[in-house]
Amino acid sequence: MRMLSVIVPCYNEEESVADFYQELMKNETFFKEKELEVEVLFIDDGSRDNTVAEVKKLREADPRVRLVSFSRNFGKEAGMYAGLEKSRGDYAVLMDVDLQDPPSLLPEMYSYIEQGYDSVATRRVNRKGEPPIRSLFARMFYRLMKRISRTEIMDGARDYRLMTRQMVNAILQMQEYNRFTKGIYGWVGFETKWIAYENVERAKGETKWNFWKLLIYSLEGITAFSTVPLSIASVMGVLFCVLAFALIIFIVVRTSIFGDPVSGWPSLVCIISLISGVQLFCMGIIGQYLAKTYLEVKRRPIYIVKEEL
Repeated sequence: MRMLSVIVPCYNEEESVADFYQELMKNETFFKEKELEVEVLFIDDGSRDNTVAEVKKLREADPRVRLVSFSRNFGKEAGMYAGLEKSRGDYAVLMDVDLQDPPSLLPEMYSYIEQGYDSVATRRVNRKGEPPIRSLFARMFYRLMKRISRTEIMDGARDYRLMTRQMVNAILQMQEYNRFTKGIYGWVGFETKWIAYENVERAKGETKWNFWKLLIYSLEGITAFSTVPLSIASVMGVLFCVLAFALIIFIVVRTSIFGDPVSGWPSLVCIISLISGVQLFCMGIIGQYLAKTYLEVKRRPIYIVKEEL
């Protein structure tokens, strides 16, 4: 029999674990029809509540449930990578435990795998239930990435994705510490089928992603899959050098003809402030890339396992 690995990253989700399992097991008939052996791999990302205890209860009743618990919170990206690395299936699917990724889509997703696709990905057709500002910035991010990166990142893409073992192995070859999986999917390639669905709100609990966390995550994506910001910094530097040279010529000519009046210091202060601000902005861009390089060369592990069942 072929095996399907269901990978479920969790962080403080004690209220959702049992509900997710029950919803997933509504596909039991489908699993039997397709002769699919299933393993449900919960990745506990250093939860501080009873998430681990809830998963252990499920494992006592169903040996197909597995648990990998981190020594601390390493982030969802580390959880997804660990799930793919620990999975044993011929196919692997990443799902959120909050039921925003409907398990009912699995039969349709698997049908496309049978047709020859390497990956079946999901995207939301709307952002119903999200704060307007968060939705606006999310759309702006995807538009920006389309312009500055060669890697395909679909607007509204979810981490909910069914993949063949070949694609999983390709992703596992990318072992960078600073991970942006939505970009990695596009970078490794393979033939992908997209499925659109209406946004589903969380069944229980609260989201762990606030505006600032998403903003930092978007910066990870920009710096991980585009060097355009570095080019912008270089172009701005050249433009301001040319502007400064032109101003020097202008000042020399004006002083030679009209003398050197005291007036004009406000404009001088504005120019100095503007150029200084641009310099700091460009240094900040370069600093972001240097910081990523610094973390990569340390070669620290992406995650550390505390307990595995």
